Amino acid sequence: MTPALLEALALKSVDRSGWVRKNIDRPESVAAHSWGVALLVLLLLPKELDRERALTYAVLHDLAEAWTGDFTPHDEISDKHALEDAAMAAFCSRIGRADLLDMWRAYEAQTDPESRFVKQLDRLDMGLQAQIYSYSGLDLSEFRESALAAIDSIALRELLD
Repeated sequence: MTPALLEALALKSVDRSGWVRKNIDRPESVAAHSWGVALLVLLLLPKELDRERALTYAVLHDLAEAWTGDFTPHDEISDKHALEDAAMAAFCSRIGRADLLDMWRAYEAQTDPESRFVKQLDRLDMGLQAQIYSYSGLDLSEFRESALAAIDSIALRELLD
């Protein structure tokens, strides 16, 4: 398990591509973003949703990027999902955790309330990070607008205003 675990932990050094594209000095890593989503789950998850499931989604949602890299819509990668699915399947096989692959696929399918809420938190985290970076004078309104377009919760939208 050790080599696979070390590869997964390398997510800490994968910079978020959107911030790199905008020439952000010291951009956040994908792992830092995932932590942000997990923190938002702890702070904002409605009581009727399953916290353990939502936290698992938050931790796993971008894990494949440890192997594939972080693609943005600007990259126009047509097989992004297939690449990420193959990476997660290989990782989960190597560590003997088919349950984690099932959870990652459930998040990707967006079929339960937890996955849909965490997806909104994923976008919220991006929008809030853009707000932090914009304090340096950069115009990152495209990230805020992208986040708002993906968030249907009024309470979450208000956090971006």
